[in-house]
Amino acid sequence: YMDLAREFLEGKELVTTLMTRELERCRIALERAEAGETTAMICSGDAGVYGMAGPILQMAEEFPEVEIEVIPGITAALSGGAVLGAPLMHDFAVISLSDLLTPWETIENRLDAAAKTDFSICLYNPSSRKRADYLKRACEIFLRYKSPDTVCGIVKNIGRDGETKKVMTLAELKDYEADMFTTVFIGNSRTKKSVLGGQDWMVTPRGYRI
Repeated sequence: YMDLAREFLEGKELVTTLMTRELERCRIALERAEAGETTAMICSGDAGVYGMAGPILQMAEEFPEVEIEVIPGITAALSGGAVLGAPLMHDFAVISLSDLLTPWETIENRLDAAAKTDFSICLYNPSSRKRADYLKRACEIFLRYKSPDTVCGIVKNIGRDGETKKVMTLAELKDYEADMFTTVFIGNSRTKKSVLGGQDWMVTPRGYRI
């Protein structure tokens, strides 16, 4: 994330920690701010969606003199949705498949609830080396309620070099090999695939009479 922001960091002190040490990073930021320095906590997407705004605000109770401003960003559901077209035009759910901080049983319950109520669904963190079959398991839950022909899509490397997209069916998605740079979109029962300008698009109607 810091590499992506490097063009804005000239002349500024850069402090980083390794992955899984986010709370340590939050504390460093708050301590530096308490010492009177203007400090920015950098994360990707939107800081309030699986980002650092939550832990910063929770920890900030220990630093009552620090002024905090949360700067909105663009989360992958929206930036990836724009690449695919309009998959989230109606009610939708965003669910992370990472069980690092959330038990898999809870994730399964949320997947089941979103599928049975016909939400469009956006999946974050669909796969990793340790979770190679999690996307397949999620699709198996969706197939309890959704047609195998449900329109789905993936976007890889959103907004970065090597950005790619693909529209497919839910049956095809079940066997797709995603990675941590992939964001997955599952349509609702009315989502359509459109071919415009030689590209495949996802469109979830909201009910406008066209």
